[in-house]
Amino acid sequence: MKKTVCFIANVLVISVMMTNMVSGQAKIKAYFTNPVNNSLSTGVNAVYLPSGSMADTIVAYIKRAKYSIDIAQYDYNQDTYSGAYANIAAAVDTAYAHGLTVRWIHDGAASNGGLALLNPGIHTLGNPSTSSGIMHNKFIIIDANSSNANDPILCTGSEDWSSTMFYHDYNNIIFIQDSALAKAYTAEFNMMWGSTTAVPNATAAKFGTAKTDIGMHTFTIAGHTVELYFSPTDNPDSHIASTINSANKDLYVGVYDMTRTGDAYNIVGRKTAGVYTLAVVDQYTPTTSSAVNGILTAGLPGHYVVYSGSYIYHNKMMVVDPSDTCSDPIVEMGSENWTSSGTNYNDENILIIHNDTLANIYYQSIIADYTAIGGGSFVAPNGICGGSMTTGLQETASVPTACSVYPNPTTGLLTVEASEVINDVAVSNLLGQRVYVASHLGSTTTQIDLSGIAAGIYLVRVNNGAVTKLVKE
Repeated sequence: MKKTVCFIANVLVISVMMTNMVSGQAKIKAYFTNPVNNSLSTGVNAVYLPSGSMADTIVAYIKRAKYSIDIAQYDYNQDTYSGAYANIAAAVDTAYAHGLTVRWIHDGAASNGGLALLNPGIHTLGNPSTSSGIMHNKFIIIDANSSNANDPILCTGSEDWSSTMFYHDYNNIIFIQDSALAKAYTAEFNMMWGSTTAVPNATAAKFGTAKTDIGMHTFTIAGHTVELYFSPTDNPDSHIASTINSANKDLYVGVYDMTRTGDAYNIVGRKTAGVYTLAVVDQYTPTTSSAVNGILTAGLPGHYVVYSGSYIYHNKMMVVDPSDTCSDPIVEMGSENWTSSGTNYNDENILIIHNDTLANIYYQSIIADYTAIGGGSFVAPNGICGGSMTTGLQETASVPTACSVYPNPTTGLLTVEASEVINDVAVSNLLGQRVYVASHLGSTTTQIDLSGIAAGIYLVRVNNGAVTKLVKE
């Protein structure tokens, strides 16, 4: 059966917007502390920041702040053990001296020697010793409440602040310019701070299991869905599991510590289902969970590697379907290790970003990690969009059949037209779950009723070919 591929002009526009956004026009930028494999790039190279220069980048963003800086950082030590790096405290002090509001949350039990370098006028707050978990976030919010929507910036990732972390350990961070996302992180920050002012209220402050759900989880950034989950209120592991199980073509996991056997079984389950699967963990994982190590060793023969070097594989990231832009390429990243403490007790955050360009960027990093650490042979899977890995932009020359879907956005009734007979239409949510299927249609035009599905963003496929992202209002 010949595949019908719907090529709609606004899909190309959205894809171009997102590619530019990632590649240099300020919306989303990702950075890695260890070498990347740019030979796998589909157009936007992943960026490796060597010799502590990740800290230079953090400082550069802090210097951009106009009004406020909120920092929730597990541990900060301005040491020179493995090499001097840009002085983060000095940059924050300068901002404070210029009249910016600065607030800083940290883990109450971590060393945090760098906090002694802060201006005494800057208020800080650590989670109490009675907390059931650790304050393990690593995020910065800049200018969240600016009236200029281009000012707010959110930074998050796996990076703790020390010379070893910046120079040697495997880490990643991401900067996202988006007002709504910055405000959501601010709501979580305020809950831990116990106040909306520059002065914390330790009595009202909530950490760990004392927190409540902020109720803001799904965002659209330049046409692409970004999901945000905090622990323990949002049970992030359930969303990690859904993301693993959404993989159709290939799956790559790079995690410092994994103790939840359910995650390991889900990873192996995708491999068993025919999904090309690789996993990288730190040597800490076999120490904390021999069960997880056994599941991955047996289930991913030749495709599972444990870092055993002198430093730490500290990433917490996953890439889904970077080789299949007809699917739903995803990056999952943030501060949370895949552990019961991480999802049930700690203060953590994860982002699940549905974007083919960013998925390819993280793919360049995780494959470089896998091969550098001593993983087995790697053969990149062929994508199903044209038979090879693509940039995610469908070229008009490669589209075999004209097709249109309207209205988009839709409130329910959707018309699909094609220049050849439409046999099947399937609608899936961004977790890969089908919410509508119609078969044996036998016409070039068909109308489907989506009024029964929830508002959101969906993928529509015709005759098992790639179609478009659909907005249901």
